[in-house]
Amino acid sequence: MRVIGIDPGLRNLGWGVIESQGSRLTHIANGLCKSAGTDLGVRLLSLHEQLTDVFHRFSPEAAAVEQTFVNRDGAGTLKLGQARGIAMLVPAQAGLEIGEYAPNAVKKAIVGVGHAEKHQIAHMIGIHFPGVKLAGPDAADALAIAITHAHHLQSGSRLSAAIARAS
Repeated sequence: MRVIGIDPGLRNLGWGVIESQGSRLTHIANGLCKSAGTDLGVRLLSLHEQLTDVFHRFSPEAAAVEQTFVNRDGAGTLKLGQARGIAMLVPAQAGLEIGEYAPNAVKKAIVGVGHAEKHQIAHMIGIHFPGVKLAGPDAADALAIAITHAHHLQSGSRLSAAIARAS
């Protein structure tokens, strides 16, 4: 199954695509969608067009998006939420259900600590996928989201199989 992870951001929206076959994960691609323009509407349209192109190029079958981390800057959180809306819209337009994960849950799944730093996530992504060139920290975060979702889907399918056998 091909899984895309999306790390929403208004300036840089990170994305990472992996292939999950059983417990084996393979890196397919990663990158950044960089917003263009100064007008918020134009920037959001730019992110939408770029992410839509990523979906057309890599045809993911599952998608996951990081939940918004609310901080003291209300205006910044609102703008991030609008970028997250684009990150949710594009997979929905492709007909995919979208997994949502809190930042701490992703960090704990990848690094083992819920308050890991970005460089620690990038390091662990390098261990999962040796030799892969990351487009940046946001792309590393997106790959971490994809890995978290792949593990979640795998656990869910095992649970469903166990319940089916028990019935």
